[in-house]
Amino acid sequence: MDFVRYIGGESIGILSRIGRLFTFLVYAIYFSITPPFKIDRILRQIRFIGAQSTLVVLLIGTFTGMVISLQGYHTLSRLGSEAFLGPMVALSIMKEMAPVLTGLMVTARAGSALTAEIGIMRITNQIDAIEMMGLNPFRYLIAPNMIAGFISLPLLTGMFDAIGILGGYLVGVKIFGLEYATFFGEINTYVWVEHLMEGIYKSMSFGIIISWVSCYMGYYTGSSGFGAEGVSKSTTSAVVLAAIMILIWDYFMTAFLF
Repeated sequence: MDFVRYIGGESIGILSRIGRLFTFLVYAIYFSITPPFKIDRILRQIRFIGAQSTLVVLLIGTFTGMVISLQGYHTLSRLGSEAFLGPMVALSIMKEMAPVLTGLMVTARAGSALTAEIGIMRITNQIDAIEMMGLNPFRYLIAPNMIAGFISLPLLTGMFDAIGILGGYLVGVKIFGLEYATFFGEINTYVWVEHLMEGIYKSMSFGIIISWVSCYMGYYTGSSGFGAEGVSKSTTSAVVLAAIMILIWDYFMTAFLF
């Protein structure tokens, strides 16, 4: 009987946390699309989430393109299809690698920081103070992060696309001697705007997921512990949960929308 009671209690707890997570998303989206907008804070968060992540995204993008080109050239050369190296690199990066790796990198760099920042505000009662002053913490803290993530991720993904294709070009053309015209000519033939937009649409949704999960875990830091321990648990949980949700959502978007 105790076992049944334990299973029931855990199930109710899990369903309650899931419900609270999606209720948080509804509130976050509502306050993100209704005025007034905190423009100064939105711009500050775009700088934090987007601009300050540029270097790591460019670095990862360059070597991702180079690795894809390196592996792809050896595979295609066995089939006598080296001319298709350009489209292979471009499509791999645009459709999958750029949005997913950008999302994971931003989760690790910015998402964890957002959780820690809001979590510290929670345990030091700063969020309670915001409410006491008559301000809505969702409009002041959560909505700017949601908007910034939605804007920043597609821009970072576009930069990843460009630098990743450049990395593939360096390996394919400069190292293996593939013709410049062949590399980019086949890209022009087989890669369309729709392929680029597929990755952009994914990155928009990933930006929402990262901001949503990071802010949620920080906002409810007290439920996972108190003090520094609670913040550390929330930060770890936010990074893991956001990464898992990005990969799961990427599968469903790829399977049903493209």
